[in-house]
Amino acid sequence: MARPRRYMRSEELAIRFGQNLRRCRHLAGLSQEELGERAALHRTEIGMLEHGQRVARIDTLIRLAGAMAIPPGEMLEGIHWSVGDPRRRGSFSFTEPARAAEGRRRMDGAGIR
Repeated sequence: MARPRRYMRSEELAIRFGQNLRRCRHLAGLSQEELGERAALHRTEIGMLEHGQRVARIDTLIRLAGAMAIPPGEMLEGIHWSVGDPRRRGSFSFTEPARAAEGRRRMDGAGIR
């Protein structure tokens, strides 16, 4: 049975957030365990978020941002919401965040993968 489109977009949202979280964590020079300790979250929670298995709540987003000393918006880069008209629902869209490409270049140069 095919999954409804709204669930597929939620999964895409979780995956994109996870990619952003991982990029930010690497740029901060933290392991999952170190980030978890700083954010008062278990390492497995960090891993589940990074792998798109969970969607972060707002309090978790703020904890993670504070633990990495970054604005919360950095973990939302490339994630957009478009408002729908009265007959159609809005929808998420995803773009490549400019900082992601820059971060990948820095991580590749540093040997982090």
